[in-house]
Amino acid sequence: MTQTMLIALALALPAPTPALAQTTEQRQVSAVELFALAAKAEAGGRPADAETMYRALARDPDIEIRAESRFRLAQLLERLGRKREAATTYRALLDEKPDAARVRLELARLLTQLGDDGAARRELRQAQAGGLPPQVAQIIDQFAAALRSRKPWGASLEVALVPDSNVNRATDAATLDTVLAPLQLSRDAREQSGIGARIGSQIYARVPVATNLSLVPRVSGQGDFYRQGRFDDVSASALVGLEWSLGRDRLRPSIGGTQRWYGGSPYARTATAAIDWQHPLGTKAQLTTSATIADTSYRGNPLQDGLLLNGAVAYERAFSARTGGSLTLSATRQTAKDPGYATASGAGTLLAWHEFGRTTVYATAGLRRLEGDARLSLFPERRKDWNYSLGFGATFRRLQLHGFAPIVRLDWERNQSTVGIYDYTRKAATIGLTRAF
Repeated sequence: MTQTMLIALALALPAPTPALAQTTEQRQVSAVELFALAAKAEAGGRPADAETMYRALARDPDIEIRAESRFRLAQLLERLGRKREAATTYRALLDEKPDAARVRLELARLLTQLGDDGAARRELRQAQAGGLPPQVAQIIDQFAAALRSRKPWGASLEVALVPDSNVNRATDAATLDTVLAPLQLSRDAREQSGIGARIGSQIYARVPVATNLSLVPRVSGQGDFYRQGRFDDVSASALVGLEWSLGRDRLRPSIGGTQRWYGGSPYARTATAAIDWQHPLGTKAQLTTSATIADTSYRGNPLQDGLLLNGAVAYERAFSARTGGSLTLSATRQTAKDPGYATASGAGTLLAWHEFGRTTVYATAGLRRLEGDARLSLFPERRKDWNYSLGFGATFRRLQLHGFAPIVRLDWERNQSTVGIYDYTRKAATIGLTRAF
């Protein structure tokens, strides 16, 4: 139903270029003839020849010819079953013509087929932010409300190089004041810099069990690896949940567990139950709320064992066809056997992004306040932290390879704490690959 609806929408809008206007009559005739030859080659069962001609036209200096060729190429690739390449081609077209509403709708349709309904919803909001005919906007709203992923399984892989000024998020102080006497910290307990390799992966399946209801098991893992293996940080989790579409809303309850290793040794084990609720607000915005409860057991320090309770609300909005942003507010409660390790915190995070041609740039800013329930016996003051964070990143789709593009992120973090062992500053960069759409 949803795919048919979106196909009708896309066809109701004009293609990206109504004509093949050129600076000279000779170039116009040449382009028109090449388009005709490509169409004839495809109709004659020679799609490879048609693809070659469309790719040649995609390098034309005229933006309208480039747009038309990419549009036709994406449709050809989709007919050939190469959906990821088709989506990447639509994405390249939108980099130059962000107001091409039909192209954005075609991309949203493909993303639902590829299982990325979150990205599909985002494309719909960006299309509506750019302005659409009233009748088309109304149908899109109906489609967005019914949108749900059909992909039966999926997987992802991320690989990155991460230079970090403080891999262990530790203080740079050589000594700390305690209730007994100044404490001399070992070198490993102090700030350590290094260059790490980050590997993250995820695999999931989607099993329909009833109308608008699917069972979704998911396995994921992430690891940061350094030359000094004592700072390696690895975690693996397994979750099983439901996806339940309720009219315009979507509900996702899940349960599972996570195991974390630090320095090659077991560090913590967590049993988790969570629920997410997604609700559209008009045509350009979306509200997501989540609640989590987790029972955490620490291998090295049982005094930290306790419950972790977290609640969050995120508001995301498209401001135009190229610009969007979000605001996330969260609260966390950590209980522990020793009240000195029990904490309560609240945080806010701002995110903004903008597309400059074939480069997407984003910036983040975060603020968190954390307070401990009681003083740790070794330190003179109860823990009180202010955490500040800034981030900046860019994705360079011009350099994409097989649907992936380079991404560069720069992060800065400052944690001011009344307990010296938690007081630190950190600067890091991430250089890796991400999917290009």
